[in-house]
Amino acid sequence: MGTAAAKQRTTSKAAEKARRRFLRFFPKGFRDETYIAWERGYKWRAHERWNELLPRDEFRRLVRDGEFAEIGARALKSLSGTNLLFSFENMALRDALKTDRGARTFSEGLYEFLHGRASLPQRFDEWCGVVASLPKKQSRVLTHPVVTVFGFLAQPETHIFFKPTATRAAAERYGFDLHYQSRPSWETYLHVLEFASVVASDLRGLRPRDMIDIQSFIWATGSAEYDAMAK
Repeated sequence: MGTAAAKQRTTSKAAEKARRRFLRFFPKGFRDETYIAWERGYKWRAHERWNELLPRDEFRRLVRDGEFAEIGARALKSLSGTNLLFSFENMALRDALKTDRGARTFSEGLYEFLHGRASLPQRFDEWCGVVASLPKKQSRVLTHPVVTVFGFLAQPETHIFFKPTATRAAAERYGFDLHYQSRPSWETYLHVLEFASVVASDLRGLRPRDMIDIQSFIWATGSAEYDAMAK
């Protein structure tokens, strides 16, 4: 058997093992009541909250009117009730948005990332540059979770939330090379999206609805939290 075929077989076995692990926790898959309670429910509510607070037309109006502090406040409010960001990331983001410059840079940059006309690779890299330029008080603002969380909440049909430690563990178990780099960039995010696409294809029988389901599956596959429960 050739190398490619062997790799394909290995990946298939790894995918099946990850699927079995997920179904041990959630026998009814993505429609399981416990899955909704533990994973999907609060993320979907955060998405709905985003749509209430910063739908595209309202977001555009606020940018046009220079309401940058309001945009920052609404973006932060969309995260309430979630544990997606670490506490130090939340604090760093809040500190950055307290300044007029930080709020404006964040607001204009986030709007362009989500709704701009440039290609997604360009928009994502420019968004990483925006986050890197935000004022820093103590902790750094530029992390993979910070640069991916708002795309995930606003457009879960397109964007995935990237927690490096759990996602890297899941990818390793899956036999997928993320080509991980610690500094956020389109190059790394593209590999995460490719991994998500592979997972979505393997799970098509479970009918994942969006990236919320895919990210939740990856989290259940790679996080220490689920490792502890699996023992």
